[in-house]
Amino acid sequence: RRRAARLPRAARSAIIARLPALPRLRPGAVAAMLTWIVAGLAMFVCYLHVARTAVVTSDGASNALQAWDMLHHNPLLRGWQLSDVSFYTTELPQYMLIEKLRGLTPDVVHIASAMTYTLLMLLAALLAKGRATGPDAIVRCLIAAGIMAAPQIGNGVYVLMGSPDHAGSAAPVLAVFVLLDRAPRRWYVPIAAGLLLAWALVADGIVLFTGVLPVVLVGLARAYQIAFRDRLRWRRAWFELALAAAALLAIWLAATALRLISAHGGFVVWPVSNALASTSDLPHYLTVTGRGLLLLFGANFFGHSAGFVAALAVLHLAGLGLAAWGCGAAARRFGRADLAVQLLVAGIAITLAAYLFGTRADDLPSTRDITAVLPFSAALAGRLLASRLATARLLPALALVAVGYLISLGRVASQPTAPEPGTQLASWLAAHQLDYGLAGYWDANITTLETAGRVRLRSVLATGDQVTGDYWEVRSDWYDPMDNDATFIVLMPSPPGFARYPTIASVRNTFGQPTRIYYLGSFTILVWNRNLLASLGPGIPLLAKTPALTPPVAPIPAPAGG
Repeated sequence: RRRAARLPRAARSAIIARLPALPRLRPGAVAAMLTWIVAGLAMFVCYLHVARTAVVTSDGASNALQAWDMLHHNPLLRGWQLSDVSFYTTELPQYMLIEKLRGLTPDVVHIASAMTYTLLMLLAALLAKGRATGPDAIVRCLIAAGIMAAPQIGNGVYVLMGSPDHAGSAAPVLAVFVLLDRAPRRWYVPIAAGLLLAWALVADGIVLFTGVLPVVLVGLARAYQIAFRDRLRWRRAWFELALAAAALLAIWLAATALRLISAHGGFVVWPVSNALASTSDLPHYLTVTGRGLLLLFGANFFGHSAGFVAALAVLHLAGLGLAAWGCGAAARRFGRADLAVQLLVAGIAITLAAYLFGTRADDLPSTRDITAVLPFSAALAGRLLASRLATARLLPALALVAVGYLISLGRVASQPTAPEPGTQLASWLAAHQLDYGLAGYWDANITTLETAGRVRLRSVLATGDQVTGDYWEVRSDWYDPMDNDATFIVLMPSPPGFARYPTIASVRNTFGQPTRIYYLGSFTILVWNRNLLASLGPGIPLLAKTPALTPPVAPIPAPAGG
């Protein structure tokens, strides 16, 4: 066009007439885009208040410290020994961006959690919408978002928004499902889906169950249906076979990426146990799974007194019922369903089966392993049930239920901000000029985060009658006596479910008699006039089945309504 401007008018008009027309945004598309943006911003503000009702623990603090390290010239996290989940390609870049703007503070965890949960709701609503338009599209989106609207105060907020722990890993999987739902059958679509799955799998191995295996199995099932049931040529199934192959290749790509990072001195991820449940454990695991599903959908009324709070929890059974109805409808028509529906129902089934028949369903906090079930089933309910509910004239009743959900959400969002657990200890240590010391896992990284690194506590374990370094969410050079000088240790009673907290006996047996002892609430601070790191052995996991082989379990705060 710029070149044509220098030509005579007749020639210029002829050339411009042959140029392709520039795409124009329709007013309806612009309005829809603005609606999604405004809704997303409103939900983020609301869920930021919700996230701040949960206490930041050392799990979230560890991720914040890792992102800060990446932001300060350690992109491969050299020397870091992580948990069984790295979050390296998902939450850690998000934390880096927030820390760049906000600095190193516990609120980084809250901001990231609110962003992640908002994204999950938007993706679930987008997947529920599909290609529908008009009122049907609106109802679909509202059903999906409504089911997820009000996380249950206390335990529900902790599991879904307490810190990075599998909930955010559902976001890239949902993005893959949206891509496969909307994109045409082109050669580049399976490649893009495979790369997205590999990217997510580097961050969290649970994507194998929520995303990779569903794509593989659904792709192969659809290819089989095309070739054998419909009796068409195999080449008609090239797209489905390419999807399955790309998902399988994602496993190799993720494993290769992790090996290359480790080979170049980067972080090391703790391997996940692949043990299966015993038959004697299954009744307990079934109970935990059932209660976990109630918790995810905000309907965990057990332990409440009869009253308003219990009534709100019981009201959330409507969302769980819609999700179960949607899953059942999808399972019944699985062979005739579209690709997105098949992927969602397969993801739910595989995730629940892996959880139930593994060894992780031992307590309510482990519900974090099945958080993907919430957005998956919400998307299914919105996608499959909107027209049925409208036909049955149940939308007015559903609107009344939605009012109850909004009341529940308002109640959660209006709760006071949870006090940070390390504030009192951090202030006391800073006032006494104690800036580098040792502590149990749940007091170490969170105190370091509370002070933005001005007071640094490093996690230690009790191994028999000796105190050793930790091996979980730590950096190896923290324990190097040539670089650091630790002169004190902070002790507190061992939290439930974690038996390797240092005790007075193990500390004195390892370091000898302290020079000074202070008492601060439940904390005991022992101080020496020498570097304790010189007497500290390396952290080694126990070989027996103990909590040391699994992520430490934080005691979950349970305020009223939790």
